[in-house]
Amino acid sequence: MPFKYIPEIATADIAFEATGKNLNGLFESCAMAVEDTMVETKGIKTNVSKEIKLSDKELEKLLFDFLNELVYMKDADLLLFSKVKCSIKESKGKYSLVAVLKGEKIDTKRHELRNDIKAVTWHMFKIEKIRTGYKALIIVDV
Repeated sequence: MPFKYIPEIATADIAFEATGKNLNGLFESCAMAVEDTMVETKGIKTNVSKEIKLSDKELEKLLFDFLNELVYMKDADLLLFSKVKCSIKESKGKYSLVAVLKGEKIDTKRHELRNDIKAVTWHMFKIEKIRTGYKALIIVDV
């Protein structure tokens, strides 16, 4: 699993560290950590497809906005996802993201709901380049 929870960092919130061999993998790992925090993802079918397009000058802001978009889709559209494919490009000092998400509407009879994330926070939020790719530390407000 390309993410792990870090319980000692946040007592009222949930912290996780995610990794990826490249930025695409990092964003995918972070998205799946957010989804896994909210629901047991193995029970989510992939009959709904959504695309998210975002851009920003700052990579951290792009990831922050992307993850909060997942929370918004859960709240506004009742959608949860079990598959995420991201494509990040950098051009002229600006990052762009195209993410394709596959999942379905919340079904409380079938889905094992875990935590209701209110938002991704800026507290301790960071992306680091590491020897094996990238690493991010994220704390979500539940």
